[in-house]
Amino acid sequence: MKIALIGYGKMGKAIHQIAQEKNERLGKKVYDVSLIIDVDNRKSITKEELQQVDVAIEFTSPHTAVDNIKWCFDADVPVVVGSTGWTEKLDKIKQFAIDNNKAFLFAPNFSIGVNVFFEVNRYLAQIMNDLDEYDVNMEEIHHTEKKDAPSGTALHAALDVIQRLKRKSNWENVDTNDNSTLTIISKRIDNVPGTHIVTYESSIDKIDLIHTAHNRKGFAGGALLAAEWLQNKKGAFSMEDVLGFNKL
Repeated sequence: MKIALIGYGKMGKAIHQIAQEKNERLGKKVYDVSLIIDVDNRKSITKEELQQVDVAIEFTSPHTAVDNIKWCFDADVPVVVGSTGWTEKLDKIKQFAIDNNKAFLFAPNFSIGVNVFFEVNRYLAQIMNDLDEYDVNMEEIHHTEKKDAPSGTALHAALDVIQRLKRKSNWENVDTNDNSTLTIISKRIDNVPGTHIVTYESSIDKIDLIHTAHNRKGFAGGALLAAEWLQNKKGAFSMEDVLGFNKL
């Protein structure tokens, strides 16, 4: 599988490293990172060069993600996207992919563990819907270079709660006394890959749902899994599709 890495920051490099490690472990070149595209060479890469790969994996910034997605669509190259902070445009991108027979997969987090966390979070919110004595809030902790707050992972988890918990109608990235608002507290600490906590608390007890990433390997491995899965498919997908959670 020939891969284009669009964005060669921490995540792009981690994906490249995991691909190389898997090739060495298997004794053959399963993953061929044949094109590395970053801010320094993005404008010099032609559509024809991009078309030589089987799939693109995009990890850049909120300001460049949509243009990169459209570039892949124009080249008819399947694209796996991990950039966050731009999801106000996600529905339009997904619909364009469906209407124009493109291949698009977005996830705010590609870690298999985080996607299990998402699924448990949805189920827990359904259970807690009728237990009004419990309030819910969230906390996310990331490294100081993280550009968006709340994180895409936290926002995804928050929207899943709001859709299932009738007493919450919106979220705020500050502590608030509004009972209808889901509070998300963002913290930035050096060398923290990512921690997400959903807390339900009453006067009697507290329930914490926590996911802690030890490093970026889970994100990188999940992105490669998604890229492999997306080959020869058309439409708009998520990690729920990759992991089969939509069939549960």
